[in-house]
Amino acid sequence: MRVAPVGGTAVQDHVALAEIELCGELIIAASAADDRLSLESIDEVLKVAEERVGAAGSGT
Repeated sequence: MRVAPVGGTAVQDHVALAEIELCGELIIAASAADDRLSLESIDEVLKVAEERVGAAGSGT
């Protein structure tokens, strides 16, 4: 049986942490909404439009 060492071995997955944060933002937005979130609302929460504008401006 292998046991993980104690202390100082935390692995941080920055992508996973960002995804968890975005999920939290969606949960907050959904709980504050009176009805289902529209696709546009979801894009706004996830800042999708900002990413598209940023990518278009960078030439990629």
